[in-house]
Amino acid sequence: MPPIFGPSRPWRALAWLAGIGLAASLSAASGAGAQTPGQTPGQTPGQTLSLPEALSRAAGFSPGRAASEARIVAGEAAVRQASVRPNPSLEVELENFAGSGAYSRMDRTEFTVSYQQTLERGGKREARTGLAQQQLAVARLRGTVRALDLLREVQIAFAEALVAEADLVVAEARWVAVQSAQRDVDRRVKSARDPIFAGSRAEAITAQADIARVDAMATAEAARARLAAYWGGGPNYGLDVKDFFDVAALTAAPPTEGADLQLLAAERDAAIAGVRVEESKVVRDPTLKAGVRYLGQGDEVAFLVGGTIPLRRYDTNAGGIARAEAERRAVEAEIEAARLARERDIAHLTRRMAAHAQESERIRTEVIPAAIRAVEQVRDGFNRGGFQFIDVSEAETALFDARARRITVLKQFHLDKATLDRLTGRHAHLVVQTASAELRQ
Repeated sequence: MPPIFGPSRPWRALAWLAGIGLAASLSAASGAGAQTPGQTPGQTPGQTLSLPEALSRAAGFSPGRAASEARIVAGEAAVRQASVRPNPSLEVELENFAGSGAYSRMDRTEFTVSYQQTLERGGKREARTGLAQQQLAVARLRGTVRALDLLREVQIAFAEALVAEADLVVAEARWVAVQSAQRDVDRRVKSARDPIFAGSRAEAITAQADIARVDAMATAEAARARLAAYWGGGPNYGLDVKDFFDVAALTAAPPTEGADLQLLAAERDAAIAGVRVEESKVVRDPTLKAGVRYLGQGDEVAFLVGGTIPLRRYDTNAGGIARAEAERRAVEAEIEAARLARERDIAHLTRRMAAHAQESERIRTEVIPAAIRAVEQVRDGFNRGGFQFIDVSEAETALFDARARRITVLKQFHLDKATLDRLTGRHAHLVVQTASAELRQ
């Protein structure tokens, strides 16, 4: 029997080696080449984008940052306003200005000019300022939480773009493999070793593989465009598929606290400050008064002092204090519930990521090599006349199904990783760096 790659068929050797090369890029986690797989026209070779760079670009571009900054400015203004004392008042009174009989003469007119000032007691101003400061802290942390939500969206979009690139690699490998198989079938049909319909079936499978490859190219470009939209860019950049398959470095222990718990803690502190504000209202504020009275007859002047002290007869603000206390207890309960839910989610995601990583590694080391050997053995037997084209097609389908399964498993791994990073606030430093850069500018 002639060898598989004879000197008269050099194109078969090139096609088969290309297919094996693409297979190796998927069968090894770190085997991706320097050039971005599935590169589309207009994409600069070697111009790859990493996840930290994508997150940093999105954090600096986010239009929602302006809303958070405006809320922070409003909170700072509220702190300044809360520390202001009550304004004094000036009172002017005219007596005996008009009347009948003896009071109809202007010389009996009397007028009084007095200055009044309310004195805040019970620590009202301090309590009010403390509440405003805590509300400012809540506004800052809410901005951080919104930014982390955005970064999670970007991380998911980045993972989906990597999935699209990996699918494109598989589609290109399958297209190369079925092209090689079709050439073998055409050769056998021409030599009357296979029926004519075998060639038609191989041609249909090749057309389907080409359609899938073109569709994968369009999907990959659309995924890159969706990712780049988070910083107002275009799809003309590359992604390294190695970042998708190399998951060993992504299973490190997460930080111990996230921004969501910090936000709830700030809301609890604000609720405590609100209790202090309501308690300070129990203490009544007196109003002191001092003035001068001009007596119309004889041009005499008299000085007067006085004051007003509200009585605690009906309104003791008991309802306001009870409401503030209830809000504080509600936030404390929410903190405990959020902490328990966060611990459950982290434990669940960590275990599931470990399971996905293990399954991916077993597919890489056990399933894919065996499937590659099966394809090589069936191809060898096919060229020797021992198998039919359907056997070759089934073996190659099993190989590409294994690769597709690995991509599906790793996709879920990266989606879980994005959720875990959001829970733990792993990328919170990007929000801080962006805010610091804005302040420096």
